[in-house]
Amino acid sequence: MASEDRAVTTMASLFDPEPGTWGLRGDPHLWRALREHLSGIDIPASAAGVTSLLHVAFRELTGLDLASGTETSAYRAQYARGGMSSGMIDLSIWRDRLIPTLAERARTHRSQGLTGGQAGCTS
Repeated sequence: MASEDRAVTTMASLFDPEPGTWGLRGDPHLWRALREHLSGIDIPASAAGVTSLLHVAFRELTGLDLASGTETSAYRAQYARGGMSSGMIDLSIWRDRLIPTLAERARTHRSQGLTGGQAGCTS
């Protein structure tokens, strides 16, 4: 049962299901890369911890800082798979919808007692 609990409490669990719509063609590839990148990490106990972790991982995978950057899109070759906007990442969608969606899913996990934090922790 511990391995089943572990699967539910990692950051990767927040990435399913995938969004129904994306901004640009690189977004779903970045989503999947983030899920893989965060697959062994427990969901932090606080909302700020979740958001911070997502921003750090995003920066590690793209070289872009969502919090301070003002760009609306960027090209990253590692997320190019063909098509006109291949490899393009919609930074506005990540700021306004995708990161908040993941943070909300983490909040739901916390409220249901499914986080990886220790019992009794409050944040």
